Amino acid sequence: MAKSSRRRRASKLNAKGKKVDRLSALPDDVLVNILDRLNVPEAARTSILARRWGQLCAKLSRLIISVQDFLPEGVLHTNVSVEELVRTNAAVVQATESILARRNPGEHTIRLLSTTFYLRDDAPLSIGRAVGHVMATHLVEVAKFTVRTGKDDIAEIDDDELITCARKFMVFFDACSNAFGGLTSLDLENLRFGESDISSILVSCKQLKHLHLYNCDCGEHSTLQVDHAHLSELCIVQCLLSHVKLSWLPQLTQLVFDGWIDYDDPLFIGHVPLLKAVSLTNVALSSNKMFKLSEFLSSTSVQNLKLGFKSEKIWVQPECPTQSLASVFRQLRFVNLVNIPEGYDLTWTMFILEAAPLLKDLYITVCAYLNISFCNMVLMLVQMSALLKIYFHLCCFCHAGMGSCVFNGDG
Repeated sequence: MAKSSRRRRASKLNAKGKKVDRLSALPDDVLVNILDRLNVPEAARTSILARRWGQLCAKLSRLIISVQDFLPEGVLHTNVSVEELVRTNAAVVQATESILARRNPGEHTIRLLSTTFYLRDDAPLSIGRAVGHVMATHLVEVAKFTVRTGKDDIAEIDDDELITCARKFMVFFDACSNAFGGLTSLDLENLRFGESDISSILVSCKQLKHLHLYNCDCGEHSTLQVDHAHLSELCIVQCLLSHVKLSWLPQLTQLVFDGWIDYDDPLFIGHVPLLKAVSLTNVALSSNKMFKLSEFLSSTSVQNLKLGFKSEKIWVQPECPTQSLASVFRQLRFVNLVNIPEGYDLTWTMFILEAAPLLKDLYITVCAYLNISFCNMVLMLVQMSALLKIYFHLCCFCHAGMGSCVFNGDG
């Protein structure tokens, strides 16, 4: 036993009496799996350990390269100086070009290639060309561009900046058609496009599945029309649009529409047979008209519905039970009502409950100083429970003037 124990201890030591590197003894596929869980700068730093680690970086299946990872610790992308912006953008370019250049064409599938960068100087062109080249020589399953302008506060951006940034983006787009042709996800912010620019982007991005637009439009009170064969998620936030027309989106399953400026049928939903999750949030003044959900969602069988009220008024008009309303809500499972404004009780929600026989959960968040007592809220929820013949669980957190209720059909 003593000799066996000594042999085991000896096997853990190399000829120089140092411990054997057990991590490096693992097979390549295990090590690549470990490196895939790191961001690109962290994974790249392992190449200083030995030549083998540098070769492993060329086999990564998940490549997430973001400006945030190159910022000094504690600095957020929302508070970046011009000098820091230029430096981090250059670092993203270098990392993208370096790590993609190491790969052998066609040897390893890239499961995810995501790059986040600022729309500044020639950095987007360099990134776009590198990504376009790797798309032509490798199998890339998911490819994502997140394009930042360096400002998150809409109030700090004037119209000229929006137009200038959009022109820079279109130069990037026109020069890197190969990359955009293979994109599956695109996040854009703070851009005022020309009239046909967004249509051109959608036509060229044939594989696009996820499109997020933040403060993007084609001019104030413009119309956004979306037709796309593969788009499954569309997120429109704080865009100065009068109308959004979802004409033909056969694969769309999720829609977020946060903030519109006109109150004359701002949303048209055409052919969207798979749309399941809808989130609608808006500001409404006391003088603005109210909308009928049966008209908003007439072409859908929504299952998950979120309604947000960032205003003094509920912009949803209570409706009498009709065949049209029942058709819209026949598959509804989850409802989330956010920031119900002061002065409203919960009786206006009854039309949703009456038209949704399969409803499982109702989540309600009330804004500060809501003019409704806790007892009245419980009483109305009991009435809702009786109506649906299901049990409910109520949680109420009364702190900082906020209230939250959960109406749960599972008991």
